Amino acid sequence: MKPGVRSQVSAGGVVIRRGDAARMEVALTSHKDLRGKMVWSLPKGLVNPGESPEEAAVREVREETGLEVRILRKLGDVDYWFYSPRDRARVHKTVHFFLMECVGGDIKLHDWEVTEVRWFSQDEARKALAYKGEREMIDRATQR
Repeated sequence: MKPGVRSQVSAGGVVIRRGDAARMEVALTSHKDLRGKMVWSLPKGLVNPGESPEEAAVREVREETGLEVRILRKLGDVDYWFYSPRDRARVHKTVHFFLMECVGGDIKLHDWEVTEVRWFSQDEARKALAYKGEREMIDRATQR
């Protein structure tokens, strides 16, 4: 990569559970974006050295949501660019997303990076999500 340009790889998930009337619900996290605006997003985070995307996704979901999950299948990747004012670089980011089933835990146990974790219906989640690529992952999660 050129000077002032770097890559970043993250992993996360569309965490689902069955709600009332067997309707699927999705866990979303609320946090401040790079501009300081509160946004809803899917839980995700950086893949550490020596860690697989699957391992990172399960770890990050547990840290950000307080939920224990198991991976059902890979949903796909989201690629985008952003500017990092901290190191004055353009960043090419790839996020690996997985469909995950909640098997335990408690959303009250989320970490400090997250303001709130909430369960949404699929339609509510699509409307709440700040990022187009993440809305596409919700759509993929419900396709068979």
